[in-house]
Amino acid sequence: MELNGRPVSAGELSGLALYGYGHFTTMLVTDLRVRGLDLHMQRLTRDCAALFDAELDVPRVRELARRAARAHPSPCVVRVTVHDPEIDLGRPAARTMPQILVSTRPAPVSVPPPVHLGTRQFTRDAPDIKGTGLFGVIRQRRAAQLDGLDDALFMGVDGRVSEGPTWNIGFLDGEGLVWPQAPCLEGVTARLVDRVAGSLGVPVSTRPLAAVAATRMRGAFVTNAATGVRPVASIDGVDLPRPGLSLRIARAYQELPGDPL
Repeated sequence: MELNGRPVSAGELSGLALYGYGHFTTMLVTDLRVRGLDLHMQRLTRDCAALFDAELDVPRVRELARRAARAHPSPCVVRVTVHDPEIDLGRPAARTMPQILVSTRPAPVSVPPPVHLGTRQFTRDAPDIKGTGLFGVIRQRRAAQLDGLDDALFMGVDGRVSEGPTWNIGFLDGEGLVWPQAPCLEGVTARLVDRVAGSLGVPVSTRPLAAVAATRMRGAFVTNAATGVRPVASIDGVDLPRPGLSLRIARAYQELPGDPL
């Protein structure tokens, strides 16, 4: 883990650990290439302006991410976090100086199995920003796992499904791909799946989906940069089909060429 390209001290992480004010993106780096690199950089730029009213140095971000990826076996997962180590809890509106924190972890070594989900009423704070405050989503994931499931599928007070703790969810209705219409963080992988669907001639739509309606779909999958496209086995104990189209989309996504980091 490095801050601005040098080892980070505990003191420089204290503000992030204690207050959790910052944003990030997570990228799967293979041979120094990243799928949807432009989308990751756009996310970081947008969120930096929203949280710090500052312009992000994107070339510097790429340089530091590349440096971190070179130091680890390929593939690896690189997370870029933007935060201000000097943030003042009493005066967070004071002028801030966001810094670039880069951390790495090994990439998943195998394809994860289909996931079993349970709906839980939850909407993240500022769902359009990939913020570092993960207390709420981890709590929901833990609760789902204590219930014997793999993860939580969020739904609003209106009963409409939205997303998961660290992923988007897409449904197949027999005609095409359907994304839930609800407040959520639009993931980079989900946007790349849109591109893949277009190349396969698969219609893509967005519409409200109640939890009960979600269990009646022809299939579903979750999307995340580290794990790609992962099929959904069940929602609230109801088994979902695993159509061939889901596999075609997953394969096409894996075949997308990465952009040079």
